[in-house]
Amino acid sequence: MQTHLSPEYQGNADASAAEAILRKCVHCGFCTATCPTYQLLGDELDGPRGRIYLIKQVLEGATPTRATQLHLDRCLTCRNCESTCPSGVQYGQLVEIGRRVVDAKVQRPVAERAQRWLLQKGLPSPAFKPAMALGKLLRPLLPAALKDKVPGATPARAHLWPRREHPRKVLLLLGCVQPAMLPNINSATARVLDAAGIQTLVADAAGCCGAIRSHLGDHDGGLDDMRRNIDAWWPQVLDGSVEAIVMNASGCGLTVKEYGQALAHDPAYADKAQRVSALTRDLSELLPDIVAALKPRFAAQAEANVLAFHPPCTLQHGQQLRGGVEAGLRALGYEVSLAACDAHLCCGSAGTYSVLQPVLAKQLRDNKLEQLVAGAPQAIVSANIGCIQHLQSGTATPVRHWIEVLDDALAG
Repeated sequence: MQTHLSPEYQGNADASAAEAILRKCVHCGFCTATCPTYQLLGDELDGPRGRIYLIKQVLEGATPTRATQLHLDRCLTCRNCESTCPSGVQYGQLVEIGRRVVDAKVQRPVAERAQRWLLQKGLPSPAFKPAMALGKLLRPLLPAALKDKVPGATPARAHLWPRREHPRKVLLLLGCVQPAMLPNINSATARVLDAAGIQTLVADAAGCCGAIRSHLGDHDGGLDDMRRNIDAWWPQVLDGSVEAIVMNASGCGLTVKEYGQALAHDPAYADKAQRVSALTRDLSELLPDIVAALKPRFAAQAEANVLAFHPPCTLQHGQQLRGGVEAGLRALGYEVSLAACDAHLCCGSAGTYSVLQPVLAKQLRDNKLEQLVAGAPQAIVSANIGCIQHLQSGTATPVRHWIEVLDDALAG
């Protein structure tokens, strides 16, 4: 697709990057068939092809409008279209550039600006933990919209961290919201890896991966988060004492794996970012080691545990990791199914999307749950905190991280 940048964008790094991406697009429309929002709304402008045209028009000098902004906002950035695209168009990167360009010219309504500011500042803030603790305490009294975002009681073992040392060591990013919302995911990760002979280390100075601020329009703030994490991990990376930087939230994993791309133009961090990205592994990439070490302990299970697995978009489309979780769980004796239909589609969580676009997010959630519970699983498992809490808000079936299921089996 030929693009002729308007004089305003000549020499602009974002515009040049977008132009290079647009050249790959052949306008075939394969992506439209797998776009969740297009399937719900039936509007070409709410699919990847239409959004690509909107971005192209703005870069060529067209004046963006509030409608332009809304169509870009409705994109989940699930990157399903990237899995479908025969030309390798990096749509996720393109839509983020498009949003930045449009947001610079179209002012949002006051209430919307306030909401996005609160999410941008509040979620990575130290104040989020006490706020979430209060929310859990008052959960029965909360209105439905807030109750959906507040998990139930925290398991008693959530703060039990293994103390053994092992020659094999990994760094774990705790995340910004996960320790407050579902802390058992991190401790269960450390306990299962410990049982497999792998020690889990944490860099205290590391925090939000950078996705929250980046996706909410604070591009520079997101880059600052990335630099902070690189600085926190760098001593262990430099001395080679850890074999990997492990992510048990696939959204964070996707972001950290792309640090090298995000900081490619920062002379002080470009090489470090590339090295950090190369070391980053989703937790599922360690499943073969877990299976090899622990399979005998699972062989004694008396009956099959029936699980439905929802692969997050950030895992199957962003990181292009498919089948690893299902294969690992099956090797340990679990009966695992995917959604009976459209397993590739987003559940509607998508970071802060379920807060900013609640109507579409709930439609996608309910569609996903209908397929996941069809086989009457004992639990639904996933690999990203956002998906887990979003799905749990719509079902009585327990929704958990797959690592928690393994941890419970080892404890039992």
